[in-house]
Amino acid sequence: MSDDELFSAMVRATADRPLTGLTVLVVEDSRFACEALRLLCLRSGARIRRADSLRAARRHLSLYRPGAVLIDLGLPDGSGLDLIAKLARAHPKVDVILGISGDPDAGAAAERAGADGFIVKPILSLDQFQHAILSRMPQDAPPLGPRALGGETVQPDEAAFHDDLAQIADLLTATAAEDRLGYITQFLEVLAVQAGDKALRHAADRLRRARETGQPWGPDLARLAGLVQERLDRRQVV
Repeated sequence: MSDDELFSAMVRATADRPLTGLTVLVVEDSRFACEALRLLCLRSGARIRRADSLRAARRHLSLYRPGAVLIDLGLPDGSGLDLIAKLARAHPKVDVILGISGDPDAGAAAERAGADGFIVKPILSLDQFQHAILSRMPQDAPPLGPRALGGETVQPDEAAFHDDLAQIADLLTATAAEDRLGYITQFLEVLAVQAGDKALRHAADRLRRARETGQPWGPDLARLAGLVQERLDRRQVV
């Protein structure tokens, strides 16, 4: 019996902790988004393990099989769709494979790749999180607990938000930053939505649209980089 199977056998799910006994692998490069998912797992009774890239996810999956996997579609070393497709073909299959993205139109691609479902980020609702997993568990899976509806949401620690900004600031100063602009803008747009930072979201959106339409984007990039640094400096002063 594996450690995860032993863990599942030793605990019993309740209405307040309906995912008790379940191990959730979160493949997500944003610390802020992952912190929200950590809180959701904690409130639900699930054990969370995190991978911040496809490479890290493959390493985790070579060692154990989680009960559910949440996979961000935009990762620093490739598309989460590739991992979804691989897991969907695997035998035995992970019980629940969910794609996650800040792009609401990405759900169809995730499901074509083999995902059991899709959740739009930001993911802050406890009810939404629990329902997405419980409703897609196979009928022959070990029973989890009943679910108590309450409308609870979580708010990740602001320190995780600044960790994400520091990561992006490093990418913006790198010599190959232009090659990563698609990833950077997508990352910041989702991060800004989750953090409620309208100015940062607007700047990231302007840069993305300028690049998509072939307009000069240098000033938009400078504006975005300035906003990122401004937030990092503000935290250092505090």
